[in-house]
Amino acid sequence: MTITTKQRAYLRSLAMTLDPIFQIGKSSLTPEVCTSVSEALAKRELVKISVLKNCDDDPKAIAEALAGRTQSLLVQVVGRKITLYKPAKEPKIELPRK
Repeated sequence: MTITTKQRAYLRSLAMTLDPIFQIGKSSLTPEVCTSVSEALAKRELVKISVLKNCDDDPKAIAEALAGRTQSLLVQVVGRKITLYKPAKEPKIELPRK
Protein backbone atom coordinates (compact mmCIF):
# COMPACT_ATOMS: atom_id res chain seq x y z
CA MET A 1 0.00 0.00 0.00
CA THR A 2 1.26 3.46 -0.89
CA ILE A 3 0.03 6.91 -0.09
CA THR A 4 0.56 10.20 -1.89
CA THR A 5 2.54 13.11 -0.50
CA LYS A 6 -0.72 14.99 0.08
CA GLN A 7 -2.09 12.09 2.13
CA ARG A 8 1.19 11.81 4.06
CA ALA A 9 1.05 15.55 4.83
CA TYR A 10 -2.52 15.12 6.09
CA LEU A 11 -1.46 12.27 8.39
CA ARG A 12 1.47 14.34 9.65
CA SER A 13 -0.90 17.18 10.49
CA LEU A 14 -3.11 14.77 12.45
CA ALA A 15 -0.07 13.37 14.26
CA MET A 16 0.99 16.80 15.51
CA THR A 17 -1.73 16.73 18.17
CA LEU A 18 -1.00 13.15 19.27
CA ASP A 19 1.06 12.25 22.31
CA PRO A 20 3.38 9.24 22.08
CA ILE A 21 1.64 6.15 23.48
CA PHE A 22 4.72 3.88 23.40
CA GLN A 23 8.31 4.35 24.48
CA ILE A 24 11.15 2.27 23.13
CA GLY A 25 14.02 2.06 25.58
CA LYS A 26 17.26 0.25 26.19
CA SER A 27 15.96 -3.18 25.11
CA SER A 28 14.96 -1.67 21.73
CA LEU A 29 12.43 -3.61 19.64
CA THR A 30 11.07 -6.62 21.47
CA PRO A 31 8.28 -8.92 20.23
CA GLU A 32 6.05 -7.50 22.97
CA VAL A 33 6.53 -3.95 21.70
CA CYS A 34 5.71 -5.02 18.14
CA THR A 35 2.57 -6.82 19.30
CA SER A 36 1.42 -3.85 21.38
CA VAL A 37 1.99 -1.39 18.54
CA SER A 38 0.14 -3.67 16.12
CA GLU A 39 -2.86 -3.86 18.48
CA ALA A 40 -2.84 -0.08 18.94
CA LEU A 41 -2.73 0.45 15.16
CA ALA A 42 -5.77 -1.80 14.75
CA LYS A 43 -7.73 0.41 17.14
CA ARG A 44 -6.35 3.88 16.42
CA GLU A 45 -4.91 3.70 12.86
CA LEU A 46 -2.37 6.47 13.64
CA VAL A 47 0.20 5.95 16.41
CA LYS A 48 3.09 8.04 17.69
CA ILE A 49 6.05 6.34 19.39
CA SER A 50 8.93 7.86 21.32
CA VAL A 51 12.47 6.43 21.24
CA LEU A 52 14.20 7.13 24.55
CA LYS A 53 17.76 8.45 24.77
CA ASN A 54 19.01 5.26 26.42
CA CYS A 55 18.19 3.30 23.25
CA ASP A 56 21.39 2.83 21.22
CA ASP A 57 19.65 2.03 17.92
CA ASP A 58 18.94 4.59 15.21
CA PRO A 59 15.30 5.82 15.36
CA LYS A 60 14.98 5.59 11.55
CA ALA A 61 16.12 1.97 11.56
CA ILE A 62 13.71 1.19 14.41
CA ALA A 63 10.88 2.90 12.52
CA GLU A 64 11.50 0.92 9.32
CA ALA A 65 11.74 -2.37 11.22
CA LEU A 66 8.59 -1.63 13.22
CA ALA A 67 6.65 -0.63 10.09
CA GLY A 68 7.68 -3.88 8.44
CA ARG A 69 6.78 -6.07 11.41
CA THR A 70 3.37 -4.43 11.88
CA GLN A 71 2.58 -4.13 8.12
CA SER A 72 2.02 -0.40 8.55
CA LEU A 73 3.20 2.73 6.76
CA LEU A 74 5.94 4.92 8.14
CA VAL A 75 4.51 8.44 8.10
CA GLN A 76 7.48 10.28 9.57
CA VAL A 77 10.46 10.21 11.88
CA VAL A 78 11.21 13.52 13.57
CA GLY A 79 14.13 13.35 15.97
CA ARG A 80 13.20 10.49 18.28
CA LYS A 81 9.48 10.44 17.48
CA ILE A 82 8.03 7.88 15.06
CA THR A 83 4.57 8.06 13.48
CA LEU A 84 2.97 4.96 11.92
CA TYR A 85 -0.32 4.55 10.04
CA LYS A 86 -2.31 1.44 9.23
CA PRO A 87 -5.88 1.74 7.89
CA ALA A 88 -8.48 -0.33 9.72
CA LYS A 89 -11.05 -2.55 8.00
CA GLU A 90 -13.57 0.20 8.75
CA PRO A 91 -11.38 3.34 8.53
CA LYS A 92 -11.87 6.14 11.03
CA ILE A 93 -9.40 8.44 9.29
CA GLU A 94 -10.51 9.54 5.83
CA LEU A 95 -7.53 10.38 3.65
CA PRO A 96 -7.73 13.03 0.90
CA ARG A 97 -8.35 11.61 -2.57
CA LYS A 98 -5.40 10.65 -4.77
